[in-house]
Amino acid sequence: MSQPPPTTQTTARPFVGKLWQSGVILSAASFLSGLGNFAFQSIIGHQLKASGEYGLVNTTLGYVGLLGLPLAIATTAVAHYIARYDFHGDHARLQGLLAGCRKLLFQITIAGSVLAILLAKPLSDFLHFRPGLTFAALACVLAGLWGGLASALCQGLSWFNRLALIGLLGVGIRLAFGGLVVAKYPLAEWAVLATAIAVLANLLVLFWKKELVRPAKPVSPWDREFVQFLIVAAAVTGGSYFFSQGDLLVAQRFFSKPDLDAYCGAGVFARALPMTVGPLLTVLFTHRSTAHTGDALREQLKLIGLYAAGLVCGLIGLLVLKTFCLKMIGRNTPEAAAMVGQMAVAMVAVGLLQAIGMWALASRWMKIALLYGGLGLAYWLALFALGKSPENLLQTMPVMAGSAFVILLAIWLLTLRRSQIRPLQD
Repeated sequence: MSQPPPTTQTTARPFVGKLWQSGVILSAASFLSGLGNFAFQSIIGHQLKASGEYGLVNTTLGYVGLLGLPLAIATTAVAHYIARYDFHGDHARLQGLLAGCRKLLFQITIAGSVLAILLAKPLSDFLHFRPGLTFAALACVLAGLWGGLASALCQGLSWFNRLALIGLLGVGIRLAFGGLVVAKYPLAEWAVLATAIAVLANLLVLFWKKELVRPAKPVSPWDREFVQFLIVAAAVTGGSYFFSQGDLLVAQRFFSKPDLDAYCGAGVFARALPMTVGPLLTVLFTHRSTAHTGDALREQLKLIGLYAAGLVCGLIGLLVLKTFCLKMIGRNTPEAAAMVGQMAVAMVAVGLLQAIGMWALASRWMKIALLYGGLGLAYWLALFALGKSPENLLQTMPVMAGSAFVILLAIWLLTLRRSQIRPLQD
């Protein structure tokens, strides 16, 4: 694949304004979506009275993320390439690449669907999911795989306003379906299916079909560079999953039903810390994929600083308001309250790790990206080995996540110096 022209100072200045505008819009939409997610958790938290049902909803949704990893990896790589050609104004090449990437994502979606069907039963048996939840998880995965096609194209073309609209519509659908059905059928399976139904919001992308489907000769993204980037995207996407949701699968395998309920209740708010400011990383990744120097670089570093500040402020707020938060979802038990602090600290470290991982991926710092993926896998394996009770898991998470962050931060700063980048220089 031919390289796009180098970034110029002229293109960087409008790019900077667009970067901040996109970050603010998508973050605001994410905040509203987060409120919608808390509302959904409140609905199921009050409706699912049977022991273990509430915890099963959250661990099943974590399991859905594991089965959906193949397409998540592909969309990360494709979004990077689409963003490069969209930014540099190579419209002819962009249309060909869009056509080629649609074909690639379609093939990977089919392959991912088949793989999910094959793996669902043995993995469910290992993690102790009952058959009904296996079916619900599979329905959610298949819907999510096909819905992911829309979000990949929106992100790659920097359609952040439209991406935000799709996200908010999905939250509305999830609340409406979940509120009506779970009240009548208080089982974890129906709550999980509400997420699958919410994926229908991605059909909104059909309104912009004319902008996506234009006559063009398909350009295949496959070359050595793309294969290398796909491998590293697998490491970063997998690492992010292991850091942010891997503990849910550990809890599902080892915890009793009451412990699972308490753990997932505390985890709703701790996990929300990186998720709430996560759209800043989406914007950062897309724009970092297109420009690395000058005004763009300085604004990207400010954006990552804003992301870190958001994590810390969220941590403080959660520690102060944890009793109120747990009451909101009907899970205000002494066990859940005792878990919030340690889990929140671990999730702040996880959020900072994700920021460095996405920066390295977009910057094509391959060694750091691969190290991030390796640390994520080591973290997950350590949780499986040491976290067989809530006490042990909560002791292990902050230590392992904090250690991984220190290692990755040190190497990231060293790479910045070697690249002669001065993050604090105006």
